[in-house]
Amino acid sequence: MTEYKAFRVELADKIARVVINRPEKINAMDAAFWAEIIDIFNWIDATDEVRVVILSGAGDHFSSGIDLQLLASVGSKLGSDVGRNAEQLRRKILSLQASFNAVDHCRKPVIAAIQGYCLGGAIDLISACDMRYSTASAKFSIKEIDMGMAADVGTLQRLPRIIGDGMMRELAFTGRTIDGEEARSIGLVNRTYADQQALMDGVLELARDIARKSPVAIRGTKEMIRYMRDHRVDDGLEYIATWNAAMLQSADIKVAIAAHMSKQKPDFAD
Repeated sequence: MTEYKAFRVELADKIARVVINRPEKINAMDAAFWAEIIDIFNWIDATDEVRVVILSGAGDHFSSGIDLQLLASVGSKLGSDVGRNAEQLRRKILSLQASFNAVDHCRKPVIAAIQGYCLGGAIDLISACDMRYSTASAKFSIKEIDMGMAADVGTLQRLPRIIGDGMMRELAFTGRTIDGEEARSIGLVNRTYADQQALMDGVLELARDIARKSPVAIRGTKEMIRYMRDHRVDDGLEYIATWNAAMLQSADIKVAIAAHMSKQKPDFAD
């Protein structure tokens, strides 16, 4: 596997485990993080052996969000011309957005496993994942409002579709911290666990279950769900009809039916 500065990446049993690996900095998102996550998820998307992803943080916390030193370095490069400053900042924001777009656009399901702090930019990150699970004591906050800015890397765009518009507005306007149990009650996470070990055991079992399914069916399902965020129902029905006109010819259909008839577990090709 490629060596990364901000991440540790492992592949076993068709599950890619992507770990934010800066525990001494509360897994803050530095410059290396933003560049490497694009490379990692491009690799995941292109590698057929990978069927599902677990995204987690090393140590006691998932992530404290964007590294303040990175913000300071961006600010230090601004000059006296407002127009040029605005252009430079816009390019930087778009490049950061591209990092989490790589997670969102990945063809494989991405499961976020969250413990400890999940703050600011970390909310942007988990909003780009397919499913979220946490410890009961995890701490979530849209912290940008307390930094005098609006969240700009995906939270305000993706989170309303996960927890609803009203709750998103409350958390975005106040920046208040919620724990894992409240996060579960509003739908931010699907399930909570007593501790980090139980969390990782739980998401690993879920990942194994997904990895046993037809990869063609899983990828098609994710594509349809993602497409429907921005389209009407009749558009989605038209798209799935066209998609399945090809995908229903997959050998996975025959494998699944044969396994069901013989009461055996199917073995799908990558």
